[in-house]
Amino acid sequence: MTDQPSTPESLRRLRAQLVARPLTLLGSVVLFVLLVDNNTFWRIGSDVFSGHPFAFAGMVAALYCLTVAVFSPFALPVFVKPFSIFILILSSVTGYYMDTLGAFIDREMIQNVMVTTVTESKHLITIGFLLHVALYGLLPSAIVFTVRLKPQPKLIALGTPFLAGAICLLLTLGLLATNFKTYASVLRERKDFLASYQPGAPVVSTFRYVAMMSKTLNTVAAPLGEDATKGVSYARAAKPVLTLLVVGETARAQNFGLNGYQRDTTPELAKLPIVNFEEVSSCGTSTAVSLPCMFSKLPRKDYSFEKGKAQQNLLDVLAYAGLNVEWWDNNTGHKGLADRIEARNFASNEGEHCREGECDDGAFLPALRAYVDNITEDTVLVLHQIGSHGPSYFMRYPPEAEKFAPACQTPELKSCSPEEVLNAYDNTIAYTDKTLAETINFLQAQESLSTAMLYISDHGESLGEGGLYLHGAPYFLAPKEQTHVPMILWMSDSFAAQFGHNTGCLDESRTSPLSHDNLFHSALGMLDIETQVYDEALDLFAPCAANKEQS
Repeated sequence: MTDQPSTPESLRRLRAQLVARPLTLLGSVVLFVLLVDNNTFWRIGSDVFSGHPFAFAGMVAALYCLTVAVFSPFALPVFVKPFSIFILILSSVTGYYMDTLGAFIDREMIQNVMVTTVTESKHLITIGFLLHVALYGLLPSAIVFTVRLKPQPKLIALGTPFLAGAICLLLTLGLLATNFKTYASVLRERKDFLASYQPGAPVVSTFRYVAMMSKTLNTVAAPLGEDATKGVSYARAAKPVLTLLVVGETARAQNFGLNGYQRDTTPELAKLPIVNFEEVSSCGTSTAVSLPCMFSKLPRKDYSFEKGKAQQNLLDVLAYAGLNVEWWDNNTGHKGLADRIEARNFASNEGEHCREGECDDGAFLPALRAYVDNITEDTVLVLHQIGSHGPSYFMRYPPEAEKFAPACQTPELKSCSPEEVLNAYDNTIAYTDKTLAETINFLQAQESLSTAMLYISDHGESLGEGGLYLHGAPYFLAPKEQTHVPMILWMSDSFAAQFGHNTGCLDESRTSPLSHDNLFHSALGMLDIETQVYDEALDLFAPCAANKEQS
């Protein structure tokens, strides 16, 4: 009986048979990703080119050739294996989230990933995700690592990738030219098609993110509103002013009972004398974009990460005016907004509102109760909520606050029924209603302070509509569920009287179209802060200024 070869010997023989030229290896990896990690791309493409299979095939071939052409410099022997492994792992990760959540991987999504926290990311790293990455990312990466590169003369090894890249580029142009009118129309009108293509979209987005961060690495925020001063309203103040600016998380306006939702998710707020603004649009579809944008002086059309980082924000202007400004965070951080003011983190506190290393937004109220007794100066507190952050909606409210059942109890949303997902999400809105109402009632009881609260969410959320879950879709593709956000105003009688705000007039404008563009200037108008950076046209309080004497 012959001896069986040992396992190491078998592996050596296998490796001896796995030989490839660098360009062949790279082309094979791109083809593997195209065929295996592109379920969303194939689905969208089948819809876009419905009834035109040859046109679809031509487009796919053109994209493949273009990808090889763009990646060809990485076919040099020293780069090909690391880059191929990078492609495989990145595409397995992004492909999973595209296929299960309907996410598109643009620069902003890469940014979201890079600024996330361990607490936030753990809800996205599920058993299904790990199995997918192991099968489609790690296993083929191990094979790539095992492959031996066929020796080539140095000149050929250096020249072949660039020559092949040029040939592939010519092939791309030729393939597109065969049906240019159709292809141009698709690329112009169906941006979701190209945005879903792997490995092109995530790799390009990653390099765009690296370029963006490199450009802003040494950026110092230029002063903004240094001339800010308190207006005449403060001269007649009999007591300190406390303003809460509550930044919601992932709350979409259409699920607020106040906005006509079929479920009564906001019964407590409905009992209070609030102004509910019904038509408010967000600056972005993710916290990393919306949060700095909404506090920026720049409107959404002019805002970019680079421009936002290059200048100070609303909180700095309020501080220049002489207000005490603090940031209280129960989320993933202030994204640089509070670099120059006091900041407190509630996300990892312990207590009745915290479990499994996370806290719900009820944690703010005990801290607020302890804080108000020491207020001696005009103060603005920014409360950054965890709100309705998914996919673990069930973690955003205590079990006893579950109002709609059965509720999804896992971050694997597709393992729950649509009704269970909706129930869990609506429970987060109902809990936000409870915490905001309790906060308002507490503020109302502070006779030694003049108080107000303005609540506005950073972005909305998709709950399976059109196959999309969560948020972060490119703005040009984003459905209204991700961009239509709630905004609620409450003012004590003393606050309204001091600043001359007419709540009746404001309520009449509740259906007027507003956006995050209004926040910077409305906060200044609300608090009577005089500065050259204030724009009255974007202040939602300004149209009611003529009615101040009636307030």
